[in-house]
Amino acid sequence: MSRPPIETRRPLTLRDVSEASGVSEMTVSRVLRNRGDVSEATREKVLEAAKSLGYVPNKIAGALASQRVNLVGVIIPSLSNLVFPEVLSGISAELEDTGLQPVVGVTNYSPEKEEAVLYEMLSWRPSGVIIAGLEHTEAARAMLENAGVPIVEIMDVDGQGVDSVVGISHRRAGLHMAEAIIAAGYRRIGFLGTKMPEDHRARKRYDGFKEGLAEAGITLADEEFYQGGSALAKGREMTETILRRTPDLDFLYYSNDMIGAGGLLWCLDNGIDVPGRIGLAGFNGVDLLEGLSVRLATMDACRREIGRKAAEIIAGRPHQGLIGGEVIELEPVLELGDTIRKG
Repeated sequence: MSRPPIETRRPLTLRDVSEASGVSEMTVSRVLRNRGDVSEATREKVLEAAKSLGYVPNKIAGALASQRVNLVGVIIPSLSNLVFPEVLSGISAELEDTGLQPVVGVTNYSPEKEEAVLYEMLSWRPSGVIIAGLEHTEAARAMLENAGVPIVEIMDVDGQGVDSVVGISHRRAGLHMAEAIIAAGYRRIGFLGTKMPEDHRARKRYDGFKEGLAEAGITLADEEFYQGGSALAKGREMTETILRRTPDLDFLYYSNDMIGAGGLLWCLDNGIDVPGRIGLAGFNGVDLLEGLSVRLATMDACRREIGRKAAEIIAGRPHQGLIGGEVIELEPVLELGDTIRKG
């Protein structure tokens, strides 16, 4: 699967902002460096023009002949989510002998924080940017489109990328999980999710899951959502809540493995037969769960491979003979574990 290379763009300059705002380049420079006496109206006009263009000041201007540093900006939503350290390890391993060094920024699933982190990283003129997800603010997307360096959006392929994309289809992952659950004979199904809708990938799995159920004439019997992190304790709490509210559920699908593991522990502690009385499944295939006596059904999200392939693109090692515009879709592997009935 590939997309034609993006149009080559020159980096934006002070002149572009000057023309868009209708003020001199010197005034633009003063505003962006927060120097000199500039009226508030002029300042706002310049900042709005810069934001709409996606212009980011160059903090190394005049310092290096190449106007680039050997840094790769890596922007992810979380470090507490065990998925992203695996992605980072793949990126780091692939860049090890290239002279490029990854620098990490964390957004906490906030679009505004992502915009601010991206702005700061691009101001140092990195050699490339790897950023999680395809959904960005209008200003962030403008910055990415005008960065003048390789951009790789990772983790997701369900949408339009700025440049290169490496990930999985979360919608299809949810759909395939629904098919497996239905094939095992479960019919009263609940969904439990965190960081919804800020976590766009979890939302797409949820949508695909409902689509898969609908194809079999089934609708979700109940749902439980929480805005906090993906912790074992929260999984236990959510599982107790949904089963007390809807005790005849026979399957629980969790948006990630950590809350799924918490739910599994709660069921085992309360003497509930898993997978006979109730089946469970999570998502991500995190290694931490290998120590549990009962293996949670999950999907391996190819996280290390995603990081590795993204870094290969940044390092100039194209996979499809393209320079820019690559789309690499990986296929997650369903692992039934011990929490889905065997046919």
